[in-house]
Amino acid sequence: MKNFTKTTLALLTASVMATAAFADNDTPSERLQSAKGGVEALAVTLENMGASVDTNVDLNGANTFDQKAAVYTEKHTELQKQFDSLNLQSAE
Repeated sequence: MKNFTKTTLALLTASVMATAAFADNDTPSERLQSAKGGVEALAVTLENMGASVDTNVDLNGANTFDQKAAVYTEKHTELQKQFDSLNLQSAE
């Protein structure tokens, strides 16, 4: 059951990010909210896998919605690497 939950959350996270990537008509505010949601969803997935997760982002210098969304996208990439690493460990 734990693996089912992990897989479901991972798919949800991927879905959120894919939607964000293809949503060209979104406003900058919507893109920022989507990026935040992707980080939050992936963080929950990692926590459910037993990982210690740091979701803090440094928004200093990020003045526009797009700049802030880029910071969250970087954080998502960092968390995705952590997820991938944990998945490899659990597969061994």
